[in-house]
Amino acid sequence: MKSDTLVIVNPSSGGGWALRAEPEVKGLLAARGYRAEFARSKSAQDIRERASRAAAEGFRYVVALGGDGAFHHLIEGVRGTDAVAGFFPAGSGNDIARALDIPCDPVSAADAFLRAGPRAVDLVRVRFGDGGVAHYIGAGGMGLDAEAAHLANTRFKAWPGVTRYMAGMFTIFFREPLLNLSAEIDDLAWAGPALFVAVANSSSYGSGVRIAPAAKMDDGWLEVAIVGDVSLMRLLEAMPVVLSTGDLRGFPEVMRHRCRRVSLRTDRVAMVHGDGEELGHSPAEFEVVPAAVLVMA
Repeated sequence: MKSDTLVIVNPSSGGGWALRAEPEVKGLLAARGYRAEFARSKSAQDIRERASRAAAEGFRYVVALGGDGAFHHLIEGVRGTDAVAGFFPAGSGNDIARALDIPCDPVSAADAFLRAGPRAVDLVRVRFGDGGVAHYIGAGGMGLDAEAAHLANTRFKAWPGVTRYMAGMFTIFFREPLLNLSAEIDDLAWAGPALFVAVANSSSYGSGVRIAPAAKMDDGWLEVAIVGDVSLMRLLEAMPVVLSTGDLRGFPEVMRHRCRRVSLRTDRVAMVHGDGEELGHSPAEFEVVPAAVLVMA
């Protein structure tokens, strides 16, 4: 009998963690009598194409064994199909797994997968000024956080955990001026200087930075955080907070909004990211797409 589950392994996730975990995950599923096919991806685009093809071929479950980036691309592949997404996290961040209550270990996650059920989860759709469209499932944004995520995936890729993101953040803080931002947040208009804007469907990004602690992945809402003109000392004061509770009520430099749509324009081109992946550049409009994908969680 043909298996109804395809596991797509990203060999580079977690510095090779996903590749090392593959035999253990296979062994656990086999020991439980669960049949699954495994395939190793060659690139981000390959993950999307394999996931899309698996859904078209009738696989009921399409699973990413890798990091948040691998799951991000798998979601783009299965979005709009009847396939259910699964996630065996083996990356350096695993923020999406935590938000979905999936164990942050691929073998434990595979064990939990066997007891889980499909859950309808929202996505964020981003439309760009050049006509491009992208989606993400966790958290994203524009400005310093996007640039920091880019550096975390490139220059500081070898650094452990959240230090990758922090190194990128401080590099951009000293290198780039503030954005002059114009935002339309549902029916609210806002304009002013901004360090960055986070648009979140989940509570954290950057390996545990709790930028939107109130965010829920299945409530049909976005959580927006606009970080204005903030000094280095205030930024340093905020670090322990965003790495623990995320409660920034003592920081008037941070403005929070709950909405379904937000449009962002800037005085210069600014990078936009989602799930740590570069998606495009400003201007951009973000909107929630309720119950857009099924995830085993």
